[in-house]
Amino acid sequence: MKGSVSTSGENGFYRSAGGGPCSSWLTVFGEINLTVSSMSNEHLVRTFSGEDVTKSAEDQREYRGLEMKNGMKVLLISDPKTDKSSAAMDVNIGYYKDPRELPGLAHFCEHMLFLGTKKYEEENEYSKFLNEHGGGSNAYTSGEHTNFYFDISPESLGGALDRFAQFFLCPLFTASATDREVNAVNSENDKNLQSDPWRLHQLEKSLTDPNHDFSKFGTGNKDTLDIIPKSKGMNTRDELLKFHNEYYSSNIMGLCVLGKESLEELTEMVVPLFSGVENKVVTVPEWKQHPIGPEQSKKIFYAAPVKDIRSLSISWSIPDLHPYYTSNPGHYLGHLVGHEGEGSLLSELKAKGWVNNLCGGQSSGGKGFMFFKVDVDLTEEGIDHIDDIVTLTYQYLNMLKKEGPQEWVFKECQDLGAMTFRFKDKEKPRSYTTHLAGIMHYYPLPELLSAPFLMTEYRPDLIKMVLDLLTPDNMRIGVVGKKYESIVDRKEKWYGTQYKIEDIPAESIQKWSSCGMNENLRLPNRNEFIPTNFDLVKREPESFKLPELIKDTGMTRLWFKQDDKYLLPKACINFEITSPLAYADPVNCNMTYLFVTLFKDALNEYSYDAELAGLHYSLDCTIYGLTLSVKGYNEKQHILLKKIIEKLTTFKVDPKRFEIYKENYTRGLKNFHAEQPHQHAIYYTNVLMSEVMWTKDELLGAIDDVTADMVQAFIPHLLSKLHLEGLVYGNVTKQDALEVTTMIEQIFMERCGTKELLPSQHKRLREVQLPDGCYYLHQKTNSVHKSCSIEIYYQSGMQTTESNMLLELFVQVIGEPCFNILRTKEQLGYIVFSGIRRCSGVQGLRIIIQSDRSPQYVENRVEAFLLEMGKQIGEMGDEEFDKHITALVTKRLEKPKKISGQNAKFWSEIVSNLYNFDRDDVEVEYLKTIKKSDLCNFFKGYISHDAPRRHKLSIHIASTSPDSKDESVQAEEDTSNGSEPLSPPPELPKPVVVEDISEFKRDLGLYPLARPFIDLRKARSKL
Repeated sequence: MKGSVSTSGENGFYRSAGGGPCSSWLTVFGEINLTVSSMSNEHLVRTFSGEDVTKSAEDQREYRGLEMKNGMKVLLISDPKTDKSSAAMDVNIGYYKDPRELPGLAHFCEHMLFLGTKKYEEENEYSKFLNEHGGGSNAYTSGEHTNFYFDISPESLGGALDRFAQFFLCPLFTASATDREVNAVNSENDKNLQSDPWRLHQLEKSLTDPNHDFSKFGTGNKDTLDIIPKSKGMNTRDELLKFHNEYYSSNIMGLCVLGKESLEELTEMVVPLFSGVENKVVTVPEWKQHPIGPEQSKKIFYAAPVKDIRSLSISWSIPDLHPYYTSNPGHYLGHLVGHEGEGSLLSELKAKGWVNNLCGGQSSGGKGFMFFKVDVDLTEEGIDHIDDIVTLTYQYLNMLKKEGPQEWVFKECQDLGAMTFRFKDKEKPRSYTTHLAGIMHYYPLPELLSAPFLMTEYRPDLIKMVLDLLTPDNMRIGVVGKKYESIVDRKEKWYGTQYKIEDIPAESIQKWSSCGMNENLRLPNRNEFIPTNFDLVKREPESFKLPELIKDTGMTRLWFKQDDKYLLPKACINFEITSPLAYADPVNCNMTYLFVTLFKDALNEYSYDAELAGLHYSLDCTIYGLTLSVKGYNEKQHILLKKIIEKLTTFKVDPKRFEIYKENYTRGLKNFHAEQPHQHAIYYTNVLMSEVMWTKDELLGAIDDVTADMVQAFIPHLLSKLHLEGLVYGNVTKQDALEVTTMIEQIFMERCGTKELLPSQHKRLREVQLPDGCYYLHQKTNSVHKSCSIEIYYQSGMQTTESNMLLELFVQVIGEPCFNILRTKEQLGYIVFSGIRRCSGVQGLRIIIQSDRSPQYVENRVEAFLLEMGKQIGEMGDEEFDKHITALVTKRLEKPKKISGQNAKFWSEIVSNLYNFDRDDVEVEYLKTIKKSDLCNFFKGYISHDAPRRHKLSIHIASTSPDSKDESVQAEEDTSNGSEPLSPPPELPKPVVVEDISEFKRDLGLYPLARPFIDLRKARSKL
């Protein structure tokens, strides 16, 4: 896979939101002969017309760029059809500029900006306003960036922008909020302490030049932001103000605003609000020296992970390639090094049995420096062949050097990027503004939309320049595995990762420098999956708004919808392949998983070119069998789909690959113990509430006896009796849909003799029905993480239009107060979630919290919160109630922006067997009829501590980690974590403790399956 562990930009820049060209907008504007705006607005220096912005041919939005007198760069986007407005501000400063004595200050500053400003003093004013108007917000801090963003109903953009602007004008940083919010930062850090990706990333940074900003610890914790500063006589609030005053400067800010208003109206709305942000003439930091100098090169470190994982990372120091975005040499090399087809590095490593996955490409570091990486996972055999894997890597690089830069490869990358840009899907407003605000610092405004996709200049000299740097003398190696626990002799400061670091032996450097070539490694073939026909298909004579049933036999039920909204040359083909054998027992479940995993491994070389060309497939296990989907450009979908079904029905298990994946699967099951506590809580809720769910322990107990021969014999049985249910949606005709379905049926019947299921075999699993007035408690432990967790599930019953809307409205009302009270004020933990759990047609309220407090204390605070919410709902005025109705309407009527999103909504109705394809419109119409008394009755009936139909299940995950607080300490500190609890909890009956899950399920009933929304017999009669 091209790329690396960092997030990938569209054309191969691997971003941790940092690094880029040093040209400022002012310089760029000067280069393109802009005229000064004739606008009379005194706050603008210049505007940039949207006509000159290179945008996708399908993009109907209008754009305008502004440079304000205070140096702020602004991109305005007018979209009259938008159902959500959004804004994002990216400050080109991150934790790389933290004071050495205050690690995490930039991140802490990000947290604090949400908690009150001089104009809006209430800590939750911003989030409350967004919640009441159908919106939400978030932010992130990286090494070079702090990015804030929100979305909201279009009519409320002005009010949200006013509150948002105050972050950058007059934050309060109150002493009270500062003392409390440091606990949230600490809890966020605690969550990551036993997470291997976080631990290994910090270890890599800590092993660079300790004087370089790249080596810093960016998250912060209570020690770095509170205890240690106080011991040194420092006031963290004063330092926050100083940091904000020094670095939150308008000249390094990029603002992107998207609304339904015209560009003129957006200009009049935005400019007055943000013109008052002060220009402190901050220079964007740039690092002339690489964090890996001669002293840090030619090193190898061995690290002991928390989970049983194995990996190898090879890293080279390279210069910042962002200024060369028009030729993108790093992407060219990442495309080749990360290729997965025949002749690739990955192909050879897999053939040796040493790795399963490879990720290669450029990785951002900071302005002035980057990395090129090759990361692989390691098999049990592979971890003993580190030197050989590195040798093969250099032999592949030697092949690239011998072949030299190939213009046809560049042209292929160029064509793929241009195709992606030409037919680019519309993005959600919030993700779009966030992304554009972040890259606004790096590209000329006319190219802001296109630069991440278009490669316009072939520069073989730059490709050669980067390739020449990928040498053993400029390399570092990191190896991770449990086997190194016996040799580690050091501990990383911030996460406690145990490791050992050594010089790479000179003889190894010499061996890799002269390792020559390998005849099995070569350049990839030309990609035959790149589409050439982008025409829209002939329109169907009848245009149906929703999917229609076009086939229903004993073998297959097929739904079809021709796209009439997105009008792109793309389609989605989905099939649920139901077999009662797939989940019959833990052994079958394991064999089905291994079959699917081995199949995807075997097809990878073939399907990789399709993936590069924008044609993706997925094959996954479910409790009912398999789900298969093919999505992307429609021209060659049938070719890929036919290949998948043919190989699926004739699949031969490779014994060597079987042993590798069986061992991987076993490790994965065992690694569950190290997952986050809140994930354990969710898992055990699912185990208790499901009619049948094989546990990790049951699956683990059944895996040892599974052999390659057993899986091979199992496959024809699995495929011998099936039912197919499909949806074909997009740029296709009804005839296309029927033909592709017939092809699938014929291959199954010809190759496997597949027959249809009996009616009694069409079984769907049901949900456990909790009795009225119950209170069950299930307790488990987590030995890895220092935090505890709870999930409380208040089951409210079967899904209907009425019950769906009452539950969703209740969640809408309590959502912001839940976060504000339990997280911000009471500081129970970083993870505080309230929402809906839906499964098998049954639903309820779920509240999930991960905390350093005891589970029982946290549960008591949840009950106190719900008691308070019952009072608030009863006292709520009509205006506030109507705001919540309108906010939920806004959220529910937000339309998918991509064809894949609309497909997902249709497909979820099919796999749930509910078939309410017009759910949003149907349920919103009902929502508008709900009165406050209905919501009060819902609360009193199902949620209140004394509700007659309350059905409560509580999962407690207690920590047994040596780092966790013991119960006596917790008891003493339960009211000292920043603020007093707002109210006492109600008196509750003692819970029924669930010791034996099987007995628990045996004694309870099951809900019936929900009835389909549409009459299937009537739909069938029309065929």
